[in-house]
Order: sequence, then structure tokens, then C-alpha cells
Amino acid sequence: MSVYKQRTVLLTGVSGQVGFELRRTLQGLGRIVAADRAALNLTDRASIRRYVRSLRPDIIVNPAAYTAVDQAESDVATARAINAEAPAVFAEEARRLGALLIHYSTDYVFDGTETQTSYGEDDATNPQNVYGLTKLEGEQAITASGVSHLIFRTSWVFGRRGRNFLASMLTLARERDELRIVSDQVGAPTWTSTIAMLTACILAQGVSSNGGLIDWAREKSGIYHLTSSGATSWAGFAEAIFAEARLESAPRVIPIPSTEYLTAARRPLNSRLDVSKLTREFGLVPPNWREALELCLAST
Repeated sequence: MSVYKQRTVLLTGVSGQVGFELRRTLQGLGRIVAADRAALNLTDRASIRRYVRSLRPDIIVNPAAYTAVDQAESDVATARAINAEAPAVFAEEARRLGALLIHYSTDYVFDGTETQTSYGEDDATNPQNVYGLTKLEGEQAITASGVSHLIFRTSWVFGRRGRNFLASMLTLARERDELRIVSDQVGAPTWTSTIAMLTACILAQGVSSNGGLIDWAREKSGIYHLTSSGATSWAGFAEAIFAEARLESAPRVIPIPSTEYLTAARRPLNSRLDVSKLTREFGLVPPNWREALELCLAST
């Protein structure tokens, strides 16, 4: 049997859009144990410990998250349990096992006020909503634990599954003649398949390294920005979706400022993340968001 098949990889959040893609791309790196909500209750720390100790995984990949950004403002306890406390437990248990922890975070750890630049991994964080705060707390818990870890911050995630901006725009395109879309928030729309494929490529480097996965993981441990290259506004993203989808009749996009689209949670105006560290450390260049969108819409 191949050494790759002897590894056990615990994958959380398999019903989510990123977890679904990871389940496919991580095949071949080990025995994938895909845990959905029924198998693994991320709001129950004791249950998480029991599950991990029973499975004894070599790698934990945790894309699971509480991502209802506006709802989190009034459901702080659940958001914190899933986004901060569960990752802390995974980190503690992974460190005890000598396992590698892969975790996903967000551009929302930044306040987005530095509008002239892309944020680097070491730039000061200052989340403006509960979602961003709890995701930052998860990052901090993992880092403080001493576990070998890779934390991937991503942004504006879209795909053909689940609830996301792409799905919403395609639905609204059949219902509306015009759409008022925010134009002063800027970021990199990132396809779920981009996240999953880059994660698989990075892990493949680790499992094939001369020093072994754990030594490689210790050397590479840290936070990395993993998004598409390039940037656009939500209004620009909507226009690109309608153009790439080749709709018979696309709605007219009316750009508006954030002040005209009030939400429970504040969003950063600038969500651009600098991905140069990812390229430098792993030799990977993320695709442009527009190219990824075209591939996404062409996929089934």
C-alpha cells in the first residue's frame, strides 16, 4: 500500500462549498474521513476531542465555519463556538498527536480602511464585525497552541454550490431588470476550486518532502493569504458574472456606495490580500479571478 494511503486526513465542513471541493482534491493524499455536522458537532468541545482522539488523524483540514456574517451579530455564542473555540480544540488535539492542522480564515480580520494597498499577513488586524472577530480569535488560538499549522485567509468565496454571491446573482438575473450593487468595496472573488486545488498542491509538497510532512509543516507553519489574483468591486463582479454567463437578458447593474446598502455587520471597503508569500513559499501563482469565474461557469 502507498504511504500516502496510510495517512488519515480528517476533513470537516464537507457539506459546505469549500469542504465539498476539498473532499475531491485531497484524494490520494491519504484516507479521507469526511465529517459532516451529524458526525462532528463543532459547538461541543468535548465531542470534538473524543472524535479526534478516536480517529487519530495525521492531518486535520478545517474549512468548517459560521459564515452567516450578518446573523453572527446577534448569534455571537454560536459564531464564537464554531469559528474560535472549535479551531482551538483542533489545534490542541493536533499538537498532542503531532498532526498538521490546515485552517481557513478571512479577509474580514482587517478593517479595510487602508484602501490604497493589499494587506499582508503581518499587517495589523482590526475586525469590524463578529464574524471577523471570531475568525481572528480562531487564528490566534491556533498560533498560540504551538501546533504545526497552515492558516489560509481567503476572500469573497464563490462556486456552483451553496449560497454565495455568484449563486445569488444568477438567481436575481432571472427575476430583476436592474440590480443596485455596492461598488466601493473591493476584493478578489475566489473560486472554491481554486482554494481546494491550491491546498492540495501545497499538501502534496509536504507529503513528498525529503524531511517528511511534520518537519516540513514546522518549517512552513504560519498564516498565508490564498485568494485569486486581481481585484474588483461587488458591482464589477456582478457585471462579470452576467457577461461570462452569456445570459439572453442580463439585468442592468447600478453601482451604489455602501451607505446605500445597510447591513447588520460592517464590511471592509478594502478586502485585497497580498498573495506574494504564498507564491514565494510554495511556488504557486493563483489564477486571476476573472479566469476562475469563466472556468467556474463552464463547469458542471
